[in-house]
Amino acid sequence: MIIVIVQFKLPKPVSLADALKLSLAGAPIYQAMPGLIRKYYAVSEDGASAAGIYLWKSRAAAELIYNGEWRERNTKKFGEPVMTWYECPLVVDNLTGQVVTEA
Repeated sequence: MIIVIVQFKLPKPVSLADALKLSLAGAPIYQAMPGLIRKYYAVSEDGASAAGIYLWKSRAAAELIYNGEWRERNTKKFGEPVMTWYECPLVVDNLTGQVVTEA
């Protein structure tokens, strides 16, 4: 599994309520996205930056998304993303009570 943290410095600060509206509008794009296990939306306390935290089945699945229309759409909306990639050997999921070692 792969975790990718995608960060954007926003053109102007947003409130938590506005961040929620933006997140809800974008969420359908990620539902049933091939290879994506989970996505978290995050906004800084001051509203000046935002992040997406993604858990992918593989790096190949993530790269298919990030190298295409996704990058163009999000760069146009929020500016150039800063992306950090992590190998994810294990997930502790307290909602399901599972420890996951592979997706």
